[in-house]
Formats: sequence, structure tokens, C-alpha cells
Amino acid sequence: MPSETLEEYLEAIYKLAERGEVRPGHLAEVMGVSAPTVTATLGRLKARGLIERPDGGVALTLSGRQAALDIIRRHRLAERFLVDVLGLSWDEVHAEACQLEHALSPRVQEALETFMDNPSVCPHGHPIPSASGEIAERRGLPLCDLASGESARILRIDDESGELLSYLSSLGMFPGTPVKVCEVAPFKGPLLVEVGDSKYAVGREVAGKIAVEQGGMPARRRKRVGGPR
Repeated sequence: MPSETLEEYLEAIYKLAERGEVRPGHLAEVMGVSAPTVTATLGRLKARGLIERPDGGVALTLSGRQAALDIIRRHRLAERFLVDVLGLSWDEVHAEACQLEHALSPRVQEALETFMDNPSVCPHGHPIPSASGEIAERRGLPLCDLASGESARILRIDDESGELLSYLSSLGMFPGTPVKVCEVAPFKGPLLVEVGDSKYAVGREVAGKIAVEQGGMPARRRKRVGGPR
């Protein structure tokens, strides 16, 4: 089993790869470490057969992807437990789950899933991988891409920072919440968004971190991304 540090790198690589090519500089920024530290850690991951270095970039191998999905599964199950069972706020569980994720054995993961009736997403709307290496496809588009008059439903929040989540909570903007764009200010100005009976001006940067699905929540599909455990 990879060390906690290697697990955190695998998780970061997987999430960065969802957005595009992964470079060592991206990892240094996300992990908050120096370039030499990233280089040394990537060497350890490559020696274990968990990553490849195509053209100086970083890509997970099949076993690396499976290991990344396993740590992501533990993290998101821990978040669900902290919110649904212990009653913590969704804006404070990310850091706590980072501590718990390294301690959950496969047996405890399975027990948590059963106890919580097999949740499909974390409190922030991100899909929870299955034990067999399946994960729902990323769906939706950024809220900032909607035009005036268009309606949608929030799927997930792509930035799990506590400050942003606390702000969205104050607006009542959670996964599953219906929203409508009433106005779009020109020159990359804010969006006037209707949430329930209220309207709020939401900046483009914030709206870009809110993934939505027009016309309601879709049925979630799973795709195979790794071999058996």
C-alpha cells in the first residue's frame, strides 16, 4: 500500500488529469511543495509502477489509477459520514476527511457504504468510486456558461475550499438546487441568479466553479476505469 504522501499525490494527479495534461509544476502548486520535492516523489511513484512520465508530464498507470480511485473513494465516503452521520457542515469536512481517508480499511469502507445506503456522491456532488473501480462520468457545464433566462440544477461544486462552500451555503446553493440565470452582465460581469425566492449577484469566477445540468439532474452512469481490486 502506498504511503500517505504517495496516496495524496495519486489523488492530486487524478483530479488534475480530469482537467487536462498534468505537469510537475501543477503538482507543486497543488501540493504546496517545491519542484525538487515533486521530482523526488514522482520518482518514487514511477519506481512503484504507479505513474508514467510521457514527455516530461505525469500520467497514472492502470494500477496507479486504481490506487487513486481507492483513496478518492475513502475520502468521499468519509465526507458523507462526517456530514450525514456526525452532522458536520459541508464546508468543514474536506480537511477532516483528508485525515480519515488514510485510516479506512476495505472492510470499514464497505460497512460505511452499507450503513449510509450506498451514497453515489459526496456532499459537494462529486461521484464516489465503487470498490470495483467504476466512477460516474463528469457531467454538466459551468454555471457561467448559461445565458440569461436559462434554468438548471446544480450538480457539484468543483472547488472544495471552506470559504467558497460557506459562501454558497449562505446563498442556499447546494448540489440538487434548481437555479435560474436572470441576467448576465456584459464584459465578464456577474450573473444575477435566482435561487428559490431570492436573487443573488454571483461573480464569474465563482459561477465557473459550479457545475450544473440544464433541465434537471440526469441519471448517473458509471464507466469502467480500472481493473479488479
